[in-house]
Amino acid sequence: MILCVQGPAHLQDTADPMVRFPVVTFSSPRCIHATVALWDPSKDFRSISNNFSYLDASGWYWGAISANEAHSVLQGASEGTFLIRDSSHPLYMLTLSVKTGRGPTNVRIEYSLGRFRLDSSSPARSRLQSFPNIPSLVQHYVGSRNKVEEDKTEESDHVTSPVPKECAVLLKLKRPMHRPQAFPSLQHLTRLVINKHTTCTESLPLPRLLLQYLQDYPFQL
Repeated sequence: MILCVQGPAHLQDTADPMVRFPVVTFSSPRCIHATVALWDPSKDFRSISNNFSYLDASGWYWGAISANEAHSVLQGASEGTFLIRDSSHPLYMLTLSVKTGRGPTNVRIEYSLGRFRLDSSSPARSRLQSFPNIPSLVQHYVGSRNKVEEDKTEESDHVTSPVPKECAVLLKLKRPMHRPQAFPSLQHLTRLVINKHTTCTESLPLPRLLLQYLQDYPFQL
């Protein structure tokens, strides 16, 4: 479960970007060689490329639709139904749109150094986990909701915030909203079922091509 804080009015996309500079350290005052902690841009390319390959295969990535279009899609859905779309904010790539008890809600997704996490303005922001791709992020929060319901506890990623109840929106991720033109094939549905029952698909007695197909999308949603 995720607790998000809803402000008194619509937040405009005016957040200033945080620029992080590489740190230069010297082993001694006389040393002329610097150790620079740099992030390899090729890692960003691989991370983002792999992430969008997963999203394209998922069927619940809606691409460049607006917030209003996402609202229309989710308005008649049950609480907990969600989709991923392109963010309209220039500093973000993706947004999670989900149907809550107060209607469709949008949460931006941060990306930094090959990791994704939900954006949040709450004091608990530093405790939010990050993930190597969006399916892993979504699967984590759907799994957290299931664990809370089964155990009747809120030990898994339940982010709390000292704000009035009327300003808080509790997000429950339950099921994805697939695009009509990208409804999952029988092969993909079978892959999801297999992934729900094992995390070691490489040990299954299947032909190599089928094993590769399973490994191309190692998620349950």
